[in-house]
Amino acid sequence: MKSLFDPLSFKSGAAMANRFMLAPLTNLQSHSDGTLSDDEYRWLTLRAEGGFGATMTCASHVQAQGLGFPGQLGCFGDEHLPGLTRLADGIRAQGSLALLQLHHAGMRSPADMIGTDPQGPSDNADTGARGLSHSEVLQLRDDFVAAAVRAECACFDGVELHGAHGYMIAQFLSPTINRRDDEYGGSLENRARLLQEIIEGVRSRCRPDFALGVRLSPERFDIRLAEMRELAQQLFRDAKIDFLDMSLWDSFKEPEEDEFKGGTLLSCFTELDRGDVLLGTAGKIRTPQDAQQCIDAGADFFLLGRAAILHHDFPQQVAANRAFEPVEPPVTADYLRKQGLGAVSYTHLRAHETTSHISYAVFCLKRGGGGGG
Repeated sequence: MKSLFDPLSFKSGAAMANRFMLAPLTNLQSHSDGTLSDDEYRWLTLRAEGGFGATMTCASHVQAQGLGFPGQLGCFGDEHLPGLTRLADGIRAQGSLALLQLHHAGMRSPADMIGTDPQGPSDNADTGARGLSHSEVLQLRDDFVAAAVRAECACFDGVELHGAHGYMIAQFLSPTINRRDDEYGGSLENRARLLQEIIEGVRSRCRPDFALGVRLSPERFDIRLAEMRELAQQLFRDAKIDFLDMSLWDSFKEPEEDEFKGGTLLSCFTELDRGDVLLGTAGKIRTPQDAQQCIDAGADFFLLGRAAILHHDFPQQVAANRAFEPVEPPVTADYLRKQGLGAVSYTHLRAHETTSHISYAVFCLKRGGGGGG
């Protein structure tokens, strides 16, 4: 039986000391220009110090107009390089693999924050987004690749392309949101073309041992499970990525689509022919037993979100006590501060606790009260 603490190597050569990966958590702690803050640095390096085999950043936007939320870490300009380098060095110094998630919010970008209408694959009346021109799609592709090159220059071990949760790449993958009539719309092959071209670009411009992953979600946001299985199988077959990170909401829930009833969302992907590409899963993994269940079900690694918010040293706690019981939320603000949450992030959480952008973290806060919660 595979252990949570077995080492894991990606086919490109990067390696994790164990199966614990920090999920890309929105934490609202960087500066308004996208440069790294001390709070975000501490938030992430504290989890690397806490024993995670790989520490992934929050979603980091590849274009200024791709901003998704306040305090988002940027990777769209060389002005971000000093902070990104400091962050990568700080994570790697703790023996954790340093991964930067690349992101564009697309039609989910708040117009009042980006100063213009949001963009998407097609015009969207509900969000006020305008469809990208063909040349803008090519620029978007190139900016994702340029951000990956920037991450490599900053000494990150790899990047993950955020193709989940209804953001830009996922919007292209949707058969209802994407209504383009060029080579980036129509069939699944065409709707996945942007993602595939970004993968090709990263592989051609970054060093061979630079890890490359993709995050997908198979339900919600006008995404079809059958298509995501087909896309996942294609990514496994092509073997141009190191890992596929499936964000499943709940790794062991039953799929919503009738065709797949009777199994779990996770089993829809573990049963595919994966070749040398590793499979990770995220979704309601709260305890060591949940994590082991994911590994026993066929996942190669797992990503912790809420559990990692509540315990920056979750892996170390489990290593010391396999029967470790995580704290149950809600918790006080003082507790979250001890887990590395900065004052700015706490203020945002209290002001925006109904917004979906911070759904990972806000549930942790005890209602009522200020400072001490």
